[in-house]
Amino acid sequence: MNTVSPPAAPGAPKVTKVNSRSDGGSAARIVRFIGVRLLLAIITLWLLSVIVFVGGQLLPGDVGRAILGPLADARAVAALNHQLGVDRPLLTQYAGWIGHFLRGDMGESYSYRAPVAPFIGDALLNSAKLGALAFIVVVPLGIAGGVYAALHEGRWIDRTISIAGLSATVVPEFVSSIVLILVFGIWLQWLPIEATFPPGSNVFVQLKHLILPVLPLVLVFFGYIARMARAGTVEALDADYTRTAILKGLPRRVVIMRHVLRNALLPTVTVAATQLGYMIGGLVVVETLFHYQGIGSLIYNAAKGKDFPMLEAGVLSVGVIYTAANLIADALYVVLNPRLRVRNAQ
Repeated sequence: MNTVSPPAAPGAPKVTKVNSRSDGGSAARIVRFIGVRLLLAIITLWLLSVIVFVGGQLLPGDVGRAILGPLADARAVAALNHQLGVDRPLLTQYAGWIGHFLRGDMGESYSYRAPVAPFIGDALLNSAKLGALAFIVVVPLGIAGGVYAALHEGRWIDRTISIAGLSATVVPEFVSSIVLILVFGIWLQWLPIEATFPPGSNVFVQLKHLILPVLPLVLVFFGYIARMARAGTVEALDADYTRTAILKGLPRRVVIMRHVLRNALLPTVTVAATQLGYMIGGLVVVETLFHYQGIGSLIYNAAKGKDFPMLEAGVLSVGVIYTAANLIADALYVVLNPRLRVRNAQ
């Protein structure tokens, strides 16, 4: 039987029902979004493993010949290939490799005749030092440059920062690295031209050796992050909530800090998080030029020596890091963006 609730008395406070399902629905949508991204990440890594394996097989040359040398006997080369298992069917090789990789066994290096995992771990640690230092320098610098340019939109400082950032972004790393080596390493002799520091060096010596390799990365990513920060700040300055805060009489500093930057820098921060994966794994040119024993140079040397286990494990490890960085960035963007949460709650 349906009942009709009596009307409220005149002057009584209005009671608003809170839909408790809205928060739960918003959380469910966020979890679903992250779950879809996670599934896509797993598919991407599987495709990457297939591409890496097939690409390694297509490299010219013979594994046994590369290890024993060009003058080795053909029977010895064939025996070594059989011992290493590279003469088995490709599907069998791939199934064995990916199965061991998922169990944490990266295989044994053809060149060093030792487990691959310690080499990958040391190289990733070295690349992480280089990438983290570049990240710590370029993110605050890029955000500050982009915000300052947006606050002076249309003026000479805005054009200078935009043009300088764009010019630095389009210059390849090997060009800027060579210029920096010539200027600061050879002509001025202020900094060492090799990034590899002596064993047992303290933090300051390590930083001195890493300054030159970090600068090309800062130049490349400064323009990209500065443009993102500038675009977000310009959009936030023209938003309704900014105009409302100004009309309320709030000081300009308070408006910028509480209203503009909170909404303008969220996309910049999430995009910058994705660049960390590249800074760790996309350093082949920089590490090779500066003789740095990171994951980039390790992958390059493994490709030259047809060291398939080292090559495949290195590339797939970088893929895992890069995919994880993108997944974290997507999750941060959804969780921290209030507009998306409101949209999901509706």
